Amino acid sequence: MSYSNYIVYVDESGDHGLDRINPQYPVFTLCFCIVEKGDYLNRTVPAMQTLKFAFWGHDCVVLHAHDIRKARGDFSILLNPTIRERFLAEVNSFIANTRFTIIASVIDKQRLAQRYAHPANPYEVALEFCLERLQRWLTEHHAATDTTFVIVERRGQKEDDALELEFRRIAAGKNAVGAMPNLDIRFMDKRHNSTGLQLADLAAHPIGRHVMNPQQPNRAFDVLEPKFRRSAAGKVSGYGLKTFP
Repeated sequence: MSYSNYIVYVDESGDHGLDRINPQYPVFTLCFCIVEKGDYLNRTVPAMQTLKFAFWGHDCVVLHAHDIRKARGDFSILLNPTIRERFLAEVNSFIANTRFTIIASVIDKQRLAQRYAHPANPYEVALEFCLERLQRWLTEHHAATDTTFVIVERRGQKEDDALELEFRRIAAGKNAVGAMPNLDIRFMDKRHNSTGLQLADLAAHPIGRHVMNPQQPNRAFDVLEPKFRRSAAGKVSGYGLKTFP
C-alpha cells in the first residue's frame, strides 16, 4: 500500500442531535484540517510543543477549545487577563504560521429540522460534504491515488462504529464525486495528545460562530480564513466551507 503525503485531522463543534437544539449554538460544525506530513513533523508538532512548554513547563496539556473558553482545568491560568491575552495571541500566531488547509461544513440544525419531515443526521450530512471536497482537493494536488488517512477523535464504541459505517458507505460511492477507495478512517483518543486533532479542535468552534453571525468580531476566524480551500477564482463558499441548508 502506498500512502499520500497528506493526513487529515477532524473535529467537531456542537452536537449533532436534533431533539434538543441549543438556541445559543444551533449549528453543527465539522472541520477537516489537511496537513502535509513532512511539514507536520518538522514544523507543526514542534511549534505546538514549544507553546505548551512556554505556558505550562511540560507538554502533557491537551488543547481543548471548550476548556480554554471556560478557563478550567489546566487552563485556569487564563483567569489572569494578562496571561489569557498573551496565550490567545500565541495560539493565533501558531495557527497563522501553521501550513494546513481547511474544509468545513456547518449545518444549521433549526433550518434542517424545519425544512425536512425526516431530516438526516447532521454529522452524516456534514461528513459527506467534507469528504467530497477532500477528494476533489486531493485530486487537484495529484494525491488521490494513494491512501490518505482521516483521523477522528474517539467518542464511544457505539458512536465510532456508526461513524465508520457511514464513512465507508460514503467512500464506497454514496456521494456526488464517486468511489473514494483512497480514503481510510482511523480513530484516536484525544488523550494521545495528537497535535493534529488539537489543531482541528481549535478551528471548529470559530467557524461555527462565524457562520451564525458573520458580522460579529471573531479574531480566531480571521486567522483561519486564509486557510480555507478555494476555487481558482478564490471563492471559499461551496469549496472550503459548505453551509446547509
